[in-house]
This record gives sequence, C-alpha cells and structure tokens, in this order.
Amino acid sequence: KGEEKKERHVKANARDYNDKFSYADNYIKTSKYNIFTFLPINLFEQFQRVANAYFLVLLILQLIPEISSLSWFTTIVPLVLVLVITAVKDATDDYFRYKSDQQVNNRQSQVLISGSLQNEKWMNIRVGDIIKLENNQFVAADILLLSSSEPYGLCYIETAELDGETNLKVRQALTVTSDLGDISKLIDFDGEVICEPPNNKLDKFTGTLYWRDNKYPLDNEKMLLRGCVLRNTEWCFGMVIFAGLQTKLMQNCGRTKFKMTNIDKLMNTLVLWIFAFLISMGIILAIGNTIWETQTGINFQVFLPWDNLQSSAVFSGFLTFWSYVIILNTVVPISLYISVEILRLGHSYFINWDWNMYHSQTNTAAVARTTTLNEELGQVEFIFSDKTGTLTQNIMVFSKCSINGHTYGDVYDEFDQKVEITEKTACVDFSFNPLCDKKFKFYDGSLVEAVKLEDPAVQEFFRLLALCHTVMPEEKREGHLVYQAQSPDEGALVTAARNFGFVFRARTPETITLYEMGRAVTYQLLAILDFNNVRKRMSVIVRNPQGQLKLYSKGADTIIFDRLDPSSEDLMYTTSEHLNEFAGEGLRTLALAYKDLDEHYFEVWMKKLLFASTVIENREEQLADIYEEIEQGLKLLGATAIEDKLQEGVPETIACLNLADIKIWVLTGDKLETAMNIGYSCNMLRNDMNEVFVISGHTLLEVQQELSLSRVSSAAGDADKTDDVFEETIIAEYALVINGHSLAHALEPQLEHVLLELACLCKTVICCRVTPLQKAQVVDLVKKHKRAITLAIGDGANDVSMIKTAHIGVGISGQEGMQAVLASDYSFAQFRYLQRLLLVHGRWSYFRMCNFLCYFFYKNFSFTLVHFWYGFFCGFSAQTVYDQWFITLYNIVYTSLPVLGMGLFDQDVNDQNSLRYPSLYKPGQQNLLFNKNQFFLYTLQGLGTSFLVFFIPYGAFSVIVKEDGSSFSDHQTFAVTVATSLVIVVSVQIGLETHYWTTINHLFIWGSPTAYFAILFTLQSNGIFALVPTNFPFIGTARNCLSEKSVWLVILLTTVVCVVPILVVTFLPPLALFQQVRHLQQSRKKQGPQEQNLRRVRRTSSRRSAYAFSHQQGYGELITSGKNMRMSTVSTAHSPERTAHNSNWVGNVLKRKNEVPSTRYECPSFG
Repeated sequence: KGEEKKERHVKANARDYNDKFSYADNYIKTSKYNIFTFLPINLFEQFQRVANAYFLVLLILQLIPEISSLSWFTTIVPLVLVLVITAVKDATDDYFRYKSDQQVNNRQSQVLISGSLQNEKWMNIRVGDIIKLENNQFVAADILLLSSSEPYGLCYIETAELDGETNLKVRQALTVTSDLGDISKLIDFDGEVICEPPNNKLDKFTGTLYWRDNKYPLDNEKMLLRGCVLRNTEWCFGMVIFAGLQTKLMQNCGRTKFKMTNIDKLMNTLVLWIFAFLISMGIILAIGNTIWETQTGINFQVFLPWDNLQSSAVFSGFLTFWSYVIILNTVVPISLYISVEILRLGHSYFINWDWNMYHSQTNTAAVARTTTLNEELGQVEFIFSDKTGTLTQNIMVFSKCSINGHTYGDVYDEFDQKVEITEKTACVDFSFNPLCDKKFKFYDGSLVEAVKLEDPAVQEFFRLLALCHTVMPEEKREGHLVYQAQSPDEGALVTAARNFGFVFRARTPETITLYEMGRAVTYQLLAILDFNNVRKRMSVIVRNPQGQLKLYSKGADTIIFDRLDPSSEDLMYTTSEHLNEFAGEGLRTLALAYKDLDEHYFEVWMKKLLFASTVIENREEQLADIYEEIEQGLKLLGATAIEDKLQEGVPETIACLNLADIKIWVLTGDKLETAMNIGYSCNMLRNDMNEVFVISGHTLLEVQQELSLSRVSSAAGDADKTDDVFEETIIAEYALVINGHSLAHALEPQLEHVLLELACLCKTVICCRVTPLQKAQVVDLVKKHKRAITLAIGDGANDVSMIKTAHIGVGISGQEGMQAVLASDYSFAQFRYLQRLLLVHGRWSYFRMCNFLCYFFYKNFSFTLVHFWYGFFCGFSAQTVYDQWFITLYNIVYTSLPVLGMGLFDQDVNDQNSLRYPSLYKPGQQNLLFNKNQFFLYTLQGLGTSFLVFFIPYGAFSVIVKEDGSSFSDHQTFAVTVATSLVIVVSVQIGLETHYWTTINHLFIWGSPTAYFAILFTLQSNGIFALVPTNFPFIGTARNCLSEKSVWLVILLTTVVCVVPILVVTFLPPLALFQQVRHLQQSRKKQGPQEQNLRRVRRTSSRRSAYAFSHQQGYGELITSGKNMRMSTVSTAHSPERTAHNSNWVGNVLKRKNEVPSTRYECPSFG
C-alpha cells in the first residue's frame, strides 16, 4: 500500500503477481447500502432528524407508567410508520442504483485467460488482464493500448462520457507492441508497467513499460479510459492498468451524499426551540404543582393520598414535569413528518405527470428521482450547467455563406422581403446530385443555380471546402459516403461541398479524389499546413490535373484578412459586413482564401519545409515560420457561417431564469473560445457588456494578478454608480471567463474568496477546460461561502461529480449516456424544461410546503397549549382537557386532510403566470415564506387562539346556565365545547389561508368538521359505551352538551373572536397598495405577456471562427504519413452514429481602418 501511494506495478498476464498489491477489482458500487448495512445506516440518517430522536425519547418516557398519562402506542405507531415509509423510499431509490451498477458490472468483455479469449463479466476483470475490445464497445477499465486492427496500432475513441466531446480522438500503441495482434503473441507478452497511482486527472498519465530489457515511456495518448467508446476500429487489445473504483472515471464521480433541504435543517432548529419551549412549560407547571401540593393539595391527603412512589411535593412536581412533557409533545406531532413525506411524494408525481415537460421526439418524460428536495427547487440561486448536450444539441449545420461579395442562405418572398425559415419552408432540391447527403438542408436555391451556371468563384469556394480539411471518408456501399471528421465543423463544411456538387470521395497520403459535378478529379496532395490554436487556420497545397499549384486556406477571419493580397481589399470589406451579419445571428464564421503558386518558388519552399521538419530544437517554431511565409498574398473567396444548434428554447430559458434572479454559470470541458461562442449564442455574453474578464494565467501569481486587476476594474468602473453589490451587478454587466489551469490556482485557499467575490459581481461566469472534479469544487465553493441553494445540470459522466455535490442535481437524458441521469435527483430531456421545473413546480412546492408548515404549527399550538392554561385550574395534575380519543384523532383525522389538501393543490397564481412573471420566484430565494420570524408569528397566533379557545368557554360557563337551570360545571361538557370550538376555528382558518379552491379542498375542509361531529356522536354514544365502558367514558356528553343553544352561542363567539383579527389583517390591506397592484395588472394586460422581453438580443459586431470546434492539433501529419491508411482501401471507417459536437472558438473583432480605438480595445478579449 505504501508503494501504491508513489507508483503502481502491473505485470501482464500475471494475476498472482498483481494480487500481492491488493488492487481494486473492476466491480463498481454507486449504491449506498447493502443487506447488512441498510438498517443501521438508514436509521442513523433518519435519526439525524432531531424530531425523530425527540419522538424516540418521548416513547421511552411513555413506557414509564408513573409519569405517562397517554398510552405508549400513540407515539410508537406513527414513529414506526414514518421510519418504515422513509426506509422503503430510500431502499427503493438505492435499489435502482444497485440495478444500474449490476447492469454495468454484468456487461461482457473478452479476456485472455489460460491461452484463449473468454467472455467475462466486467466485474471479474482484474488489473494486468489483457482484454479485447471491438468496434462501438465501451472500454471496461483504464487500459494500455497494445495493438489494433488499424495500421501502426492506431485506434479511434469517443470520449463523450468523460469530457462531453463527441469528436473522435486518436490513440496509438507503442511501436514495439503494435504487432501483438495474435493470441499466440499476446500469451507470451509479460511486460511490466510502472506508473502513477490512481488519480482523477483525465488528461494526464505517466508511466513506463519494461519489456525485453528495454524501457518505453507511456503517456495519455497510449491509454483508453473507462467510459470511452471504441469507434471506427474493428478491434484492439489492451492491458488493464486501473480497474473499478480506481479508474479515472470513477475517481471523478464523487461519493453519493445524503441531501437535506434548508427546510429540513430549519425544522431541526425549530424542533430544538420547541423542545426548549416544552421544557420551559413543563418546568413552570412542575413548579406550580409543587406549590399547589404544598399549600392546597396537602388538605386532600385524607381521601386523595399520595402513591407510595410520591414522597414529597417536590418529587410530585418532578413527576408532573415529565407527565406534562408527554401531554404537550403534540406541539410537534409525528404526523407532521408523515404529512411532509406525503406532500413531497405528491409533488414528485406532479412533476412526473407534467405533459409540458414530456419530450415526444425521444419519448422521455420528466422524472423526480428523489422525493425529498422538491421545495428546494423553489429556492435556487445558482445554476451550474454543462454545455455540450445540455445547452447544445451536438449538431452543426451549414447555414449561410458569402461568396465573392454575395450572401447565400436567406429566403426572400416576391416583395423581396426576408422570410423566416421554418420547418414548412421548402428545401433546395439536390436530386441533380446522386451523391448528396439526404439529411442536408439548405433553403436558398440561388446558390445551387450559381453552381449549375459554373460560376468560377462559387466553384472555387466549394472546391476549397472539399480539399482543405483532414476528414476521412468511408464508402460502405456505392454512393453511401460517411465522413469521419476531427471536429464537427469540418464535417459540416465537407458535407455542404458534397451536396453542392463537389464530393470528397477518397484520399491517400498523396492524393485527394473529388467528384466535381459528376466528374472524378484527382488532386495531388503536396502539403498540409495543419491547424493549431496559435495559427487558427489550416492550408493545403495541391496540384490539379492541369498541373497548376494551388494553396487553399481557411481560418479565423482576422487571421486570413491579415494575409490577403491588396487586390482583395474591397472584397474584404464587403465580406466583413456579411460576417458581422452572420455573427449577429449567432453563427460561427470562417474565412476562405486561395493562392496560385509558382513552381520554382514552391520547390525552394519545400526544401525549407523538409529541413525545418528534421531539426531537433524549436521545430514547431521553425515550421510555423515556414507556413507563415507561404500563406501571404492570399485572394479572398468568401466566408462560411455554421450554426451550432442550441437546444430548443435555451436563450429564452436563460433569459427567463435571469429575470428570476437565478445566476447561471457554465462549467464545460471545452476550450475557451468554444465556451464563449455558446455564451454569445445563449445571450449570456453580449457585446454591450461593460467588460469580459478572461483569466488564463498559468501560475498562482499570474492568476492572482489577473483576478485582482479584474476586481479592481469592476469596482472602479462602478464606483460612481452604486456601493451596493447587487445594484452594481444589475447596472454594470460583467462576465468572467476562466480556464481550467487557471481555475486550479484560483481554487487555492488564498485565492478562492477573491474568485468568488469577482464571480458574484459578474452577470455571467464561464469556466472552460475544467475537469469533473473542478466542476464539483466550484459548486462546493459557492455552497460553502454563499449559503445559497445550488443546482447542477448536465448529461455526461463528466458531470456526475458536480451533480452529486450541488444541493439539487438534474440530469439531461441526452446523447451522452445515462450516467448523469442515474446520479441525478431530477431528469428530463431538454434544458428548457428547467424553467418549468423551477418557476412552476419548484415555486409551487416551496409555496405549498411553507403554507403547510405555518398552518400545521398554528393548529397544533392552538390544540396543545389549551392543556397549559388548564393546568392552572386542575392543580397542575397533568389532567388533559380533551377526551383521549380527541387527542388521538385530532392530527390523524380531524385536521389532517384539509392541510394535506392545501399542501398538495394550493397555488397563488397558475403556471402561465408563474412563467410570465419570473420575479414571483424571488421570495423563495430570500426564504420569506417560512423562516424563524414566520414560525414565531404563527406560534404567537396559535398561542392566542389556544388562550381564547380555553378562556372564552371557561368564562361563559361560569355565568351561564342550561335551559333547565342547572349549571355547566362538569369537565366533559367543557371538553366537548372547547374541542368543537377548536375544530371549527382551525377549519375556518385554513379556509382563509387557501388561495386556490378545488373540489378536493372543499371536500377536505368542510368534510373534516362533518367527520368530527359524526365521530364525536359515535364515540360518546350508549352503544360504544356498552361495548367498552372503560375506553369511552364520555357517554352522552355530546348530545347533552350540543343540544344547548347557549353552548352553540359560546362556540360562535369563540370562533368570531379568533377569526375576526385574521380577517382584518388578511382582507384589509393598505388601499394604496391594492390600487397599485390593480393598475399594474391592467397595464400588463394591455402590454401583453412578458415573453416579449425574452427575445434574443441581436448581436452586431462580434465574430467567432468556426475553427473553435477543433479541440486539438489537427490530423494533418497523420494523414500525410499514411499511418491511418489501409493498404487495401483509400478510406477508413467512420461511424455516423454520433452527431457533430459543438466546439468552436471566438474570433477577434475585425479591425477596420475606420474603427474607433474603443472597438480595438475589445479585440484581445475575443482572441
């Protein structure tokens, strides 16, 4: 174990050797319990609720006959019921997690055992095993790639489950192991790997392979991580390095945490307060009992002697104290917790049944995977969102283009007015092209006409798109082409060229074959000047069949424009205007240019290139200089505009949530430019923002300086506007964009407060290139220091840790697997449903739960404190006012259904208005509806009601007489009168508290008093008494008492006196406020719904290159080396199952000569 902390030793095909180190097996477990641990762990979690522990103590007290005046079953039955219901719910949730684990653990994989490949379950795979993977299979563990079906040990993987990127990545085995494709060779492989211990760094691996007395360095490019999918590779062999919970995927998942809502935590505090209040009342009454026994009770010793246990007045007071603790315990009844669980279950079903959150295309409904967090959905202040698959659809579409000064892509009517493109808009007919992609849609027919008319500029434009790329084609059958693209934007551009008649058909290391308008044309590929994040462009040099040398280049507009020939200046200005229009629509732009090369010049240049590519030192810099030399004097062709399709309704949802004061932070594994582009598309970033702070330092000192400068800048910019942070955020809009490597330093203890302070001043925060663990750290930072409710939403395994860390985790049922959904508390198919989940279901759940709790405490204080007042008139003897059956049924029958009806169905406004007026969400964030002040007010109201319910009948009975002249002097009549008054008062009160009346509410509220009278007359009837006389002593009291008119007058008086003050407070608000609200409602009706304010703001100046979607160095060197080419074919396989991934970068704002300096100042922010 000590060695494991420093390095790991793994030997191939040697289970006995590897077992000495006790490495983890490949079994994974995300469930919390097993058969043996369920009961103790679950009970421990449940008794973290102070109320449960409180009722357990009460149960123990009730088992002592000397102090108990109530039967023990009145507490144990509901307590056990609550524990069982909660345990069943928790067990069910955990069982589904267990089933998911088993589904993964029981997947089959081929393992080399005893000289042959055998099918083994994933959970039986061990470290050091050699396993075989086939195309489209998930990788079972973290393995070292040994060999594959592709040349030179190459294989292609998709890492969407790890980092959300759906573009394919290349991994290559060591040369010495790349020929280990035969079982016979693999059996003899006995190499030993010494590497780093298990960690959560997805992009780093350090190790060494020792084999045949040689050492071979290993890095991340040789590893296939668990969660990846093998693509476009027939098979590969690998050696297991990390298994199970020690894989990098599982290391990033985090632990399943027990989540409690803020209301649960507040309830724990309030229960302690109530318990302290209960103890205080018990002490007061115990002291009263001691004094009474000393002064008055001693006179009754003759016929009321003390029990043998009672030895003194003080001891009598001690016993009385415990008796009153038991009697008064109903201030917090166990039924409260049963009711809360029922409400949460009901609210969860409302979410599951909501057809407005059902996605018909994927047949996916919203699912509340937990029932304990619903009301917290109404208090969210921070949303942490993944980007890929959550905000975007992973689909790239060639939308528009500019060619030789003309724009294509818009549709116009007969009046030359632009028409909005919808699903009903007719698409261009590409039937003239038998090789077209049937799924490709374009709406402007004039571009097809230009191609058919053989417009030279248009043809050269699409020829460039068909030649200048690193896409690999596969033709599975005649005419059925599939493109394997390094980045999805390249796939979209090559597909566009294909549909417009310039079909990329095949490539070799030296040639590219196109079908140009049906004619096969082969170009000689002389050089690929590859893309990287510094160059922000790529070029190819080809020789056409006529022998002409051409350089084709595409890249960021500012990069291309700086390298144009002066003859293209006018076209550059026209194209830049078109680029502004495209960017204003949120499209990703890319400039295209070409150059005719002189034969002699090219030969000299090639010699320089060959020399630079063989030098040892500064090779990259020298190659960049050589590329720069030839990429000058370009002639502009035009520009492309690609739409990275957002999920439906994303900008509107974000705008609406912003109006609800919910801050949205984007945490993504994509590069900075990509994330910023999506920020602009979603209107989270806008050009009219005061400033966008970009933090990209590589050292702790650099990050500290950048954070400090940004903080000073934001403070200085608004010093003359306001001192209030909230107002500053609204008046001056800032955005913060921070890189993953910078975030690692910013999360250090000495900087995290600076980061959080700056981030909270910004309207938008985007963290890019972050690891799954960093996502969780950012969420935890806000949780710890802001004390705000956080929600994390994502769709990939890289979001699991974040989802588990946040107060609420939401999983998107998307294209990246089900890991996020399985770890989430709520799941649905589209980001836009988050708006309804929070503003409707969350707000209603919070509103209902708060009203339920306030009323519940009110009715129980009103009920219980009557015993306190009665104590002063019964010698503090712990005698109950009510019949024992009334005490038992009060919370279970008489008042349970009305409050449940209110908690399930009440609403102050309907769902349409909840969405129309997002500011209605703010009271939940500010915790206004149920807090310590509200609890105190409702407790005070309950105290007042109990006082009136007791003393009005008490005072009335002292002066009135029955119709026959006898007095109301018996305890039973008084008990029935007080109980009846109480039931009527609390029923009227909940009627006043109800905002939304349904048939069920009417039935529950008015049915409860009816049920009370029916049960009352039944339990106090002669028949029941005859059956069990000892348990029903109140024989005939109800019919004798309630037949008296004076009793009904007392009940009426009590009800009126209790209710009128509430009526005054509720229905007579200040007239000015009432008029103001009416005026506001009328003006809103005239203006129409508020959705008009949620429309996307049209941007007009910021352009971003489509090349932002490339995540890594291009495939140029790989293609020209021929390593990925099969000898028997000119194309490699490509799987069409994954749609394009949205990864783009933000281009610089075009520096026009006539632009003002302030515009130039913004350029570095977008570079």
